[in-house]
Amino acid sequence: VMLHSTLALSLLLIAVTSNLAMAIKKEKRAPQTLSRGWGDDITWVQTYEEGLYQAKKSNKPLMVIHHLEDCQYCQALKKAFAENEEIQEMAQNNFIMLNLMHETTDKNLSPDGQYVPRIMFVDPSLTVRADITGRYSNRLYTYEPQDMTFLIENMKKALRIIQTEL
Repeated sequence: VMLHSTLALSLLLIAVTSNLAMAIKKEKRAPQTLSRGWGDDITWVQTYEEGLYQAKKSNKPLMVIHHLEDCQYCQALKKAFAENEEIQEMAQNNFIMLNLMHETTDKNLSPDGQYVPRIMFVDPSLTVRADITGRYSNRLYTYEPQDMTFLIENMKKALRIIQTEL
């Protein structure tokens, strides 16, 4: 009988600890609904104001991605963005990251209109970098899935600004 209860107890213990481990794992993953598919390992801020505050505090550039759920161009860009390891790593380590499905009241974030997808950078002095643009003259801040190397260059440019200008 003693052996039986010890066995039952250790099985119970195993069940409890694995449930606990799963709960802890879940807990850690929970806030990542903010990623909306752009990268679950990236820490995302919830609002533009929080992003500005974190950028200033941490001396990292803020990267703002405007997108909409039912926009096919946004979906295609999101997939390319999420699958690109270099982008994910830089976003995770060197940037304050925000993705928005609505416009902010800051008109500086829409210098050439409110279209999606649109990616803009704000430096730690809280200046929107209208000088970091994509490849398309009709929509300066848009990127397409094949533009990931160009986006990487722009991310590096945003990081260089901090070292050289600020």
